[in-house]
Amino acid sequence: MPVIQVEAQVPTDELLKAVGQLSQPDLEQFVFQVIALRAKRQAPGLPRDESELLLKINEGMPPDIQARYNDLIAKRQDETLTPDEYKELLRLTQQVEKLEVRRVEYLAELARLRRMSLTALMENLGIRPPTYA
Repeated sequence: MPVIQVEAQVPTDELLKAVGQLSQPDLEQFVFQVIALRAKRQAPGLPRDESELLLKINEGMPPDIQARYNDLIAKRQDETLTPDEYKELLRLTQQVEKLEVRRVEYLAELARLRRMSLTALMENLGIRPPTYA
C-alpha cells in the first residue's frame, strides 16, 4: 500500500483529502482496514465468537488480487480483454464469489448469534447489498 505524507495532527477533512489520493484498489483495501479497526474497537464489548466473525466479515480481498481483478474488469469494459485474460477473469471471478459466499455465511452466523434477521444485521453494521443484487 502506498504511503501518504501527512502531519501528525490532521483534521478529518485533510485526512479525507489524503485518502482521496489513493488508487481504487488501495482505497478499497483502506476501507476494509478502517472497518476492521472499527470492529476491533467494538470487540472488547462483544463475545469472542462475535468479534471473530466480525473480523472475518471485514477481511476483504487481498490487495494484489483485487487490483488485478479491477484491471481485468476495466479491460473487459473497454473490450480489450485477450482470451487468456478472459480465462483469468473467470478464475478470479470464481475466487471473488467464493469469498463473498463465505462472507455471507459469516454474516448469517452472526445474525443467528444475535437472534436477528440478516437484513437487520446488515443494516445495523452499515453493510449494503451489492448494487448488482
